[in-house]
Amino acid sequence: MKKLFGKALLFLFLSGAVSCTQNDTHQVDVLIIGGGASGITAGIQSARMGVNTLIVEETPWLGGMLTAAGVSAVDGNYKLPGGLWGEFKERLTCHYGSSEALTTGWVSNVLFEPSVGNRIFHEMAEAEKNLTVWKENTWLQIEKQGDQWVVTVEDKDGVVRQVQSAVLIDATELGDVAKACGATYDVGMESRYDTGEDIAPEKANNIVQDITYVAILKDYGRDVTIPRPEGYRAEEFACACANPWCITAKEPDRLWSQEEMITYGKLPNDKYMINWPIEGNDYYVNLVEMNREERAEALEKAKQYTLCFLYFIQNELGYRTLGLADDEYPTEDLLPLIPYHRESRRIHGAVRFTLNHVSDPYNQPEKLYRTGIAVGDYPVDHHHTRYQGYEDLPDLYFHPVPSYSLPLGSLIPRSVDGLVVAEKSVSVSNIINGCTRLQPVVLQIGQAAGTLAALAVKQEKEVRNVAVRDVQNVILDAGGYLLPYLDVEVGTPLFKPYQRIGSTGILKGVGKNVDWENETWLRANDPLVISELTGIEELYPGAMELWGKKEGNVTLKEALDWVGKVAMLAYGEDKTISSEEVRQLWQQYGWSQPDLNKKVTRGEIALLLDQVMDPFNRIFVDITGNIQ
Repeated sequence: MKKLFGKALLFLFLSGAVSCTQNDTHQVDVLIIGGGASGITAGIQSARMGVNTLIVEETPWLGGMLTAAGVSAVDGNYKLPGGLWGEFKERLTCHYGSSEALTTGWVSNVLFEPSVGNRIFHEMAEAEKNLTVWKENTWLQIEKQGDQWVVTVEDKDGVVRQVQSAVLIDATELGDVAKACGATYDVGMESRYDTGEDIAPEKANNIVQDITYVAILKDYGRDVTIPRPEGYRAEEFACACANPWCITAKEPDRLWSQEEMITYGKLPNDKYMINWPIEGNDYYVNLVEMNREERAEALEKAKQYTLCFLYFIQNELGYRTLGLADDEYPTEDLLPLIPYHRESRRIHGAVRFTLNHVSDPYNQPEKLYRTGIAVGDYPVDHHHTRYQGYEDLPDLYFHPVPSYSLPLGSLIPRSVDGLVVAEKSVSVSNIINGCTRLQPVVLQIGQAAGTLAALAVKQEKEVRNVAVRDVQNVILDAGGYLLPYLDVEVGTPLFKPYQRIGSTGILKGVGKNVDWENETWLRANDPLVISELTGIEELYPGAMELWGKKEGNVTLKEALDWVGKVAMLAYGEDKTISSEEVRQLWQQYGWSQPDLNKKVTRGEIALLLDQVMDPFNRIFVDITGNIQ
């Protein structure tokens, strides 16, 4: 890093480019450093909003962990295909011919070749006229000049340029930009006394999750066994699967067969993703505070570890015809361009999202569910078994949680203006990072970051002053989820009304665990019980009193009368709806002829409140979700 920084200073001195005038600075509205999973979606979304956007990416690939790191087996959100994550999934389906063609391995419902994912992200980026991508460029220095960021960048040929932008997005793998900008952050596990999470450790530590250098293999039909790597010890991997060499397994309840281990991440076209967490190629090293040279040295050891595991697979398990695919990565060693980083710096944000906000969202001091901008349905999944002393850490293997909504405030640093943080460096606890780090969520985080940055530019506001509802409306218009409701599919007429009413808290969803899946339902088709509407009191005090002594279920006619009274109470407006208007409304949203005497459902009252009262847009919420 010192050598690169010195080279940048020398170039600026020799060229005379020491000022930040238009002549020697590339001017953009939004600058994104990192073209990974969140960086590419941030760039596409920002550009689609008409904002001049630049992505600076160190590698020649786009997509980060999904492509350049080789983690091309997507974890979760199969039933929540919102926004750009849904668009990417649909493009994969079109490429391979069907959704069934993506279910080649048993670990995921969406598997693909990394090179195909990279190609798709390039196609998506190239379609945006407001988006520029500088690949194989490294940022060297960041400084703030007035209300503008000035970033020094060097390309692969040693050419140094400056970029000036109003808003900066950190989409790096380890949160390096956030640190350079002065954001405060955490690394490792917090104490349970800091986060209030009862499964967190007693004392804080700096232990991060294992990284992995993934291997993409293919069957060559001949012996392609690699030379025995230096430092190879078969016992390191003996219990990666059930075999004669396994005597004492670290995780005896997760001892799969050899075939199951290999086909776990089977990809289309008979390739195999080796990202095996059970005494496989996970590798412990804390890279976060290392400099560039130290990281490079550490990552060579991680690569070597993966080669050792490959040799074990070939030599000890007999898969001698499986070797590193020669048609995936443009690297000499055929390994991915970057490792799979599961954990990063985590900024101190406007809010911190914890396990408690996931497991019990409606009973927290902060009503963060009202500020949702991305959703996830994967359980807490931490990888720690390659850490010496992992036995003393909390057991975080698939800790069950309901599906959840990530809050907007987790992307906004507490004390740095003009900066949005994405990827895995958002403001979450160490434990809940085990959910939010997964690919579909990070893709959505990027889309939300691009939305927030673009709105800040278009509205000429500081990032933290952009209204929550403005961001959420853009996400809804882009087909994204605010809450993980499974009642209706994205793109259908009732999707937005249900999302909006759920985000007010008037009606609350119900989360549950179903086998490995985590679900949340608005219960739209269930008959309404009056007591389920108590959340409206925070928005419209006195609204529940308008029911009088009525309890239990109510008819559609009674619901119409009540909604009209609430409108008069709140806004002084007569919002009485005629039976003809109800019929037209029901028809507009795909429902059959309304029966005014039948019990009203939760979905029907949600639609009425949304259309008549519009509480989502008419009542302001702050970044913590509290009503203002």
